[in-house]
Amino acid sequence: MGMNKNTVLAWATFIMILVGCALIALGAFRYDDVAGWGFASVGIGFFAIAWVFNALKGRV
Repeated sequence: MGMNKNTVLAWATFIMILVGCALIALGAFRYDDVAGWGFASVGIGFFAIAWVFNALKGRV
């Protein structure tokens, strides 16, 4: 059984949420200087892209 487009988008959304959480955690707990803000903002960007992927499910 192959993966269709919706399954691929669901997996991409899940992976991007995991990476976004990891980046935010790195920014919050590992780096205390300006680099932490950069990691956290990139993590929030990953959440935004995951939101777009989730919105595309069923439309492509």
